[in-house]
Amino acid sequence: MSRLLILGCGYLGERVAVVWHALGRPVTAVTRSPTRADQWRKRGWTPLIGDVCDPPSLANLPEVDTVLFAIGYDRQAPHNQRAVYVDGLAAVLSVMKQRCRRFLYVSSSGVYGQQDGEWVDEESPCEPTQPGGQLCLEAEGLVHAAFPKPGNGVVLRFAGIYGPGRLLSRVEQLHAGQPLAGRPDAWLNLIHVADGAAAVIAAAEAVTPSGCYLVSDDQPVHRDDYYRYLASLVGAPPPTFDESTPSKRGSGGLNKRCRNTRLHAELLPMLRFQTYREGLTDAVRDFPGRDREGANSSSV
Repeated sequence: MSRLLILGCGYLGERVAVVWHALGRPVTAVTRSPTRADQWRKRGWTPLIGDVCDPPSLANLPEVDTVLFAIGYDRQAPHNQRAVYVDGLAAVLSVMKQRCRRFLYVSSSGVYGQQDGEWVDEESPCEPTQPGGQLCLEAEGLVHAAFPKPGNGVVLRFAGIYGPGRLLSRVEQLHAGQPLAGRPDAWLNLIHVADGAAAVIAAAEAVTPSGCYLVSDDQPVHRDDYYRYLASLVGAPPPTFDESTPSKRGSGGLNKRCRNTRLHAELLPMLRFQTYREGLTDAVRDFPGRDREGANSSSV
């Protein structure tokens, strides 16, 4: 029976755990929180108390078939991004490279530095300009070095993950008529969290997956179109933009456009939410009356 170990059982990782457990397969998840450990135990998962920034706490990680490393940066934690993305990953790899068959690393489309609306795929040059993208690219190298055999180390370069529970801050901004930072004509590359989890499961189960996949939906979208449609769904005024202030994750350019041809060809022939229109419609379903309740922060 295929066993899964998750480091980073958050917005994405938790959904992977739910699907994996529903398939009748053992799930072990690492957390720093005893409270979360108790919650996971009640759901039938095996919790382990550990911290990637505390290597001795990782000594007893179990032998499994697949590892999912999906740790995001917690700004409330005492460690910097390098300590988590690079040093923490290296600590996990030093233990698990002899204890698993496949290692899945959730990276970011931020590894690309293109800013003029170019199309990118897995073969495009990676010259990131932002610190987060630079660290993710360095981390990818660690995974491939630890698992050089094809199919053993798989990098999943995620576009912006969105879905239920990740829209409130933007919805509040739209309702308040506050300008959004950045250019309205810049491109957004997105993946609904349900399709992101499906991509992880498919990569875990593939016979011989490629070493890298770009996980994005079928239609990059201009920020103006995305937020205009979101506003229409929640009854907010059309968006306005402050182009003098760069967006949180942007550098002032047009961004790139992500092509998901390999994802479709090898892992997911069809996405559940092929574009932002289907995805946003699903993401706001828990808003009572489609108003401003029922979600938390947005990642796009």
